Amino acid sequence: MKGHFVISLDYEIHWGVFDKRTVEEYKENLSNVGKVIDRLLALSDKYNVKITFSTVGFLFAKDKKELFDYIPINKPTYLNEKLSPYPLLDGIGNNENDDPFHYGLSGVNKIQNNGNHEIGTHTYCHYYCHIPGQTIEQFDDDINSAVSIAKSKGIEVKSLVFPRNMIDAHKPSDKPLLNVLNKHGITSFRGKENSFIYNIHTTKFYKNWFILKLLKFLDAYISITGPNTYDVIKINKSSKVINLPSSRLLRAYSYKFRMFEPFKLKRIKRAMTHAAKKNEMFHLWWHPHNFGAQTDENFSTLEEVFKTYKSLNETYGFQSETMTGLTNKIKATQ
Repeated sequence: MKGHFVISLDYEIHWGVFDKRTVEEYKENLSNVGKVIDRLLALSDKYNVKITFSTVGFLFAKDKKELFDYIPINKPTYLNEKLSPYPLLDGIGNNENDDPFHYGLSGVNKIQNNGNHEIGTHTYCHYYCHIPGQTIEQFDDDINSAVSIAKSKGIEVKSLVFPRNMIDAHKPSDKPLLNVLNKHGITSFRGKENSFIYNIHTTKFYKNWFILKLLKFLDAYISITGPNTYDVIKINKSSKVINLPSSRLLRAYSYKFRMFEPFKLKRIKRAMTHAAKKNEMFHLWWHPHNFGAQTDENFSTLEEVFKTYKSLNETYGFQSETMTGLTNKIKATQ
């Protein structure tokens, strides 16, 4: 099997940051998500790149009534109640026209109509699987809602990205989460990078947490953890839900760190080239709202990534695939 280029986007608008920032605090990024989606579709078409849009279930609702129609009976009972989005629902607008920060059906429809990409799920409510207080039964109900509202729009959800990457795929304690995905017909998820600085529990306190954060930041610009590419043939095909681990977060353009932008791009290009030559997978991810500010600069970087893909495709047969597309290929080799 040739090497593969996978992109998964956490499509969430305000639901992905509601517990960290208000709409007003992050308004520029959020306001431009619709334009970002348009540019992503145009650019990906230009270079024949496929994208998996892992979409929060709330965004599928045409209005507040439909959003409430799919709310599960068993909502997450986080000990920290501020992490639940449900108390915010009474205060949001009635539909996308008067509240584009909390609804996204127009964007979902554009992706669906394009036909070249995949719409996966990011859970119904941006569910946090590692937060104390929630239960596996609540997660089950959330995924049922996410799958059901997507189905009502003619979309069969087959892949998932865990919000805040709250999954420890190699630990027995998280196997029930994967059993839930399998129950609802989901066949793949994005796991964490295998490197130690990424593959740690998302909610536990670590004495050297600041050092780990610094290492993650530096790793975007210089090679600390290596290319983080994966031999697709060695991926566990016997698993009912395939783990397609992340290779790299495409960090948003930073004016403050603009002098390091060439290093970030070079790091990505080298890893992609490594994957193409070794017939491995390179899995890139980010959030559409990351491109909402400094949009031209971010798309300039992305176009360079896509140009690299096109060159590697022509030279080594490097292939762009959605998460489900690659999963189907992996399972076909059994």
